[in-house]
Amino acid sequence: MNNTENLSKVKTIVSALEDKKAEDIKIIDISEISVLADYFVITNGTNKSQTQALSDNVEEKLAQIGVYPNHIEGYNNADWILFDYSDILVHIFNGRENRDYYDLERIWRDGKSVAIK
Repeated sequence: MNNTENLSKVKTIVSALEDKKAEDIKIIDISEISVLADYFVITNGTNKSQTQALSDNVEEKLAQIGVYPNHIEGYNNADWILFDYSDILVHIFNGRENRDYYDLERIWRDGKSVAIK
């Protein structure tokens, strides 16, 4: 997948998250430091219901453009929902406490922060 296509998908993800009032959306370009993926999208909701609504909206909006996850983890307990879209990994945490506990932004700080407008 080329970078332009991936950035377009990231924009769709961010838009879907913003639609449902996700908190503190961060995008990290890890393409130069990992073979895991090209981008991480990290955010959190404020409770289990919102966290699941965020993930439902991401999945729905990407499905509308023909993009489907390879794998989804953590939906039922919703403490940390992970979507694997091959080149893009979406992390949706339930609450700031869970997000701070795993601190992906610190772990992947060697990646480049990306601003989506």
